[in-house]
Amino acid sequence: MTHPAPEVRAVIDLASAQFPPIGTEMTDIAEVRAFFAARPRPPAPRVPVAAVTDEDADGVPVRVYRPAPDGDAPVVVFCHGGGFVLCDLDSHDGFCRSLAAATGATVVSVDYRRAPEHPFPAAPEDSYTALAWAAAAHPGRPLAVAGDSAGAHLATVLALLARDRGGPRVAFQALYYPMLDPTRSRPSHRENAQGYFLTADHLRWYWDAYLPDPADRTHPYAAPLDRADLSGLPPAHVVTAGLDPLRDDGTAYAAALAAAGVAVRTHHYPGMFHGFLSMAEALPEAAGARATAFAVLRDALV
Repeated sequence: MTHPAPEVRAVIDLASAQFPPIGTEMTDIAEVRAFFAARPRPPAPRVPVAAVTDEDADGVPVRVYRPAPDGDAPVVVFCHGGGFVLCDLDSHDGFCRSLAAATGATVVSVDYRRAPEHPFPAAPEDSYTALAWAAAAHPGRPLAVAGDSAGAHLATVLALLARDRGGPRVAFQALYYPMLDPTRSRPSHRENAQGYFLTADHLRWYWDAYLPDPADRTHPYAAPLDRADLSGLPPAHVVTAGLDPLRDDGTAYAAALAAAGVAVRTHHYPGMFHGFLSMAEALPEAAGARATAFAVLRDALV
């Protein structure tokens, strides 16, 4: 079993200490949201881009990051993580700025409706509306989907929806430690259940909020790893972390894509943990991994 390096352990412990005991002592969504609202957000470096605007994507709020004033830059529709329950445009603002600057793509960050107030299928439907809007607003440009954690789940579903509904055409899917299996049955969910920031209790609570109706747990758009036909999907890049409960979700999905004839690249980081790509300022390995991930996406959209 891989053990984190001391500097990684320190970051995990700090992140864990700043996170509420979701799924155990804290289960009420109002209490959880109040916790995060009251927590001060330390200033983060603001990566410069040409323009950042909040826009209306046919009823879905989005934030658009343009790396250059004009031109025909490719477009990346980004779905943020947070277990379908937490996070927002602001929580992933720095990540999206870095994504736009590193790839040269216009990034459309989606403020989809969150559970438990808005369970499945609100998030994927909102995200698809934003995808269709982005394609129409930037005609002729290469279009990719991307996301982290639950957002990577939504990115996989966007690829499925675009295929099943006849468009828009998606050229690539960038999936960072995707959250794909509501059964939470693969070994990494047990091996990394506690002690590495994201816990089994968090995941149980997230899935219960997102899929309160048991019948939805077998829907291909809710459980794409085990239930969806993956043939005909765009090429993908899957990033996984060895200390992540979701490690095997990503590994299994990459294998399933390959078995369905989809071109897929993988990068696995044995000593890293869930969310590490957002820790680039604290960990050199995370910075290098993020640079690699963004380079793969950039090259795919050329």
